[in-house]
Amino acid sequence: MEKNDDRLLLRKTEEKRNRRDSSNIMTNTMFMDPHGQSVVLSGYREIAVNPPVCGDMFDCAFLYGGYPDAERKIAVFTPGYDVDFSELLSVIRAEHSEKSSASVSGRALSHGDYLGALMGLGVKREVIGDILVRPDGADIVVISDMADHLAEGLVKAGRSNLSTSVISIGELIVPARETKTIRDTVASLRLDNIVSSAFGISRSKASEAILSGLVFVNHIEQLKTDKQISEGDLITLRHKGRARLAEIGGTSKKGRISVLIER
Repeated sequence: MEKNDDRLLLRKTEEKRNRRDSSNIMTNTMFMDPHGQSVVLSGYREIAVNPPVCGDMFDCAFLYGGYPDAERKIAVFTPGYDVDFSELLSVIRAEHSEKSSASVSGRALSHGDYLGALMGLGVKREVIGDILVRPDGADIVVISDMADHLAEGLVKAGRSNLSTSVISIGELIVPARETKTIRDTVASLRLDNIVSSAFGISRSKASEAILSGLVFVNHIEQLKTDKQISEGDLITLRHKGRARLAEIGGTSKKGRISVLIER
């Protein structure tokens, strides 16, 4: 996003918050990518990264994507009474048959196939959340108001015909995520060093990713390669995944720091 886009996003978010305050109703933004979420989190400190236990809090605001590790999320502002915010999002379950092109050819439909088919319906990207692909189809998180329209139009992706249904966000199938532990030593706890170690890329590639706005620490975009990382920090590299600096160990005789990274 350009700076003007960031300001527009903050203004739209503020409008949603103000409407909640003035009308005492639940309001929400459309879906934001990680950069947009970082802008909102930096601009409105009261917004939580995931739905908290709001209780009787009037000023309850959070990001919500249907599941905790969602990449694309909306901002939700709830009033001081119980509301079912899960109704804001729905899931389009798309499935293809064993006789479909994807099944016969052995080429699984990709995230891009589904997204391209959805964008071909003339909708804006902001109404579509995460697309969770499986061998036989995908679960697609969308703004509930658009779910029926999108499901009706999503009849084909790639060269495969699809059958679709609209289900509740509670029925979302989230693929199991494999985690691994990385033990390494780094020259310092600079962000570029940790990104390099965590994602198995060179320090120059890590620096390039940081300067390109692809790296987030605790969900906030970071553009400084020398930012110091602390134990417990969550590092996200877009299109590569997430890693947590689980433990900082001792220092070797050569001055290198032992680290334990979970990814």
